[in-house]
Amino acid sequence: MKQWQIVDEWSFAGLKLLDAARPEPGPGEVLLKMKAVSLNYRDYLMVGRGYGRMSGELPLVPLSDGVGEVVALGAGVEDVALGTRRLPCFIQTWFSGDMGPAGFAGALGGPLDGTAREFMNVPVASSVPVPDHLSDVEAATLCCAAITAWNALAEMPATAVDGGTVVTQGTGGVSLLALQLAKDRGARVIATSSSAEKLARLKAMGADETINYREVPDWGKAVLGLTDGLGADLVVEVGGASTISQSMRATRADGTISLVGNVGGSIAEVNLPLIFMFRKRLAGISTGSVADFHAMMARIGETGFRPALDDQIYDFDGLSRALQALPKGQHFGKIAVRVA
Repeated sequence: MKQWQIVDEWSFAGLKLLDAARPEPGPGEVLLKMKAVSLNYRDYLMVGRGYGRMSGELPLVPLSDGVGEVVALGAGVEDVALGTRRLPCFIQTWFSGDMGPAGFAGALGGPLDGTAREFMNVPVASSVPVPDHLSDVEAATLCCAAITAWNALAEMPATAVDGGTVVTQGTGGVSLLALQLAKDRGARVIATSSSAEKLARLKAMGADETINYREVPDWGKAVLGLTDGLGADLVVEVGGASTISQSMRATRADGTISLVGNVGGSIAEVNLPLIFMFRKRLAGISTGSVADFHAMMARIGETGFRPALDDQIYDFDGLSRALQALPKGQHFGKIAVRVA
């Protein structure tokens, strides 16, 4: 089989498409013939060992997202049919409840070998079936960004009415999926971007209101203006240092900020009285457990939900090129790669 591997140095020069032996499934495992994978910013950073010791050791098969067809069963595997599709869960060792002290030690694409290969073994207990209505490339996008958006929205305050009001930031994978999943739950969505073209596309995807944060840098105040001065029930915070102050302002009393990223910086000053005087809650979100995946997949199967994909879908031999295109931000929707 073929697989991508960061071989001898943490760089794109060290990322190579190589021949490898096709694995055989062990007890409790299934062998997946990978159909498609998708990219996350995490994958781009991982090529340069951007997660330090949490990146694992070389050689490493990259990527955290993917979907495959079951082509062989390991000993003891029951109730899994050959020819069905399964999605390997991002953190293979997080089954339910809190993540626990092991944290990301069980994460695919670093430190564990990831999905960028034609065949891979995965424990049945660490994977979930895929709804039939999803295409391979659609299903491949759900492993990191979708479960992160799902759990970010799970922090919606119980006092929210009519689905609540959600603010999303930009057009990255988590933000677009949060918009879609929030609309699926009946929420009102206010979306931000610096691009008029992308704002129009966000509107077409279902955003009820949009704000150009380049033209309106005090967009937290603009959110208040769109909510009768109350603020949003929940903000999906991806910017970090560059946006957290505006998110604080945009969130209503007793509301929640789901912190899922820090693309605009890691160190921020926070107005603490704004939190405790108005009982605002800052919740850290780190993807999700296998149990969360089962819940999300059940909902997706019921509703017919389809994730947004970028127009360009790459072939497997173009994976390195696709990864290097990721930080340029010219895509809209998840970047997917066909494996087979």
